[in-house]
This record gives sequence, structure tokens and C-alpha cells, in this order.
Amino acid sequence: MSEKIVKSDAEWRTELSDLAFKVTRKHGTERAGTHDNFPKEPGIFRCVCCGAALFGQDTKFESGTGWPSFYAPLDPDMVGESQDNSWFMRRTEVHCNRCDAHLGHVFPDGPQPTGLRYCLNGVALRFDPDAA
Repeated sequence: MSEKIVKSDAEWRTELSDLAFKVTRKHGTERAGTHDNFPKEPGIFRCVCCGAALFGQDTKFESGTGWPSFYAPLDPDMVGESQDNSWFMRRTEVHCNRCDAHLGHVFPDGPQPTGLRYCLNGVALRFDPDAA
């Protein structure tokens, strides 16, 4: 993993949109269906905060939830997990291990081969298409 990125809230605020700051730095959630326009071509989904490569287009699937969903990260060491007991629920939060950005949650109801559904906030991701 690359060197850990640590910045103050003031620094993150200058680099991120209001919604991206709320979601990634303050553990918010964007409205379902907000980012249903992700490209379908081959590429990589990166952390909007630090640019770390997190998920590949080849693991993205349509979950019907209204949030981008993936069944596996590119590198499991880049995506960390922690318990989230907010909203009277017990969930597993996922975050970027390089900068600690909140990405979303992972659930055990995804497709094979992993059976996992990484349900992510689209505003937490940036798509980079493969070079042609």
C-alpha cells in the first residue's frame, strides 16, 4: 500500500465537493440512484479523495439498490472494514485504507465468486477508463 494520506477537514473541504466531503469524511450517504450513470467501458474506480485504485469494472454488477455495487475490490488490502452500528443497524462499513475515506458498506448477499456486495456511494468514486 502507498503511504497513508492524512489531511485536516479544512484541506479536504478545498479538494472535495460538499457532498463528497459529507460522504467520505463525515460518513454520510448519498441518495440512492444519484450515480446511476457510471460508464460501462473497462476501467478502474478510484477513491475520489486520494486516487487509490479500489474496484475494477469487471467486478461491478447491478444490485438494484440504487448504489454502485461490486463483488470484490482490486486489492483487498486497499479496502478496510469496521463495524457501523448507526441507524439502529449493525453493518460493516468499508473505507479506503490509504486515506480513510468512507466508501459505503459490504453485505453478504452478493453474487459469486465472493458472495459479497460492496454497496458504495458513487460520489466516493472516480472512474478512469482503460487506455485504448
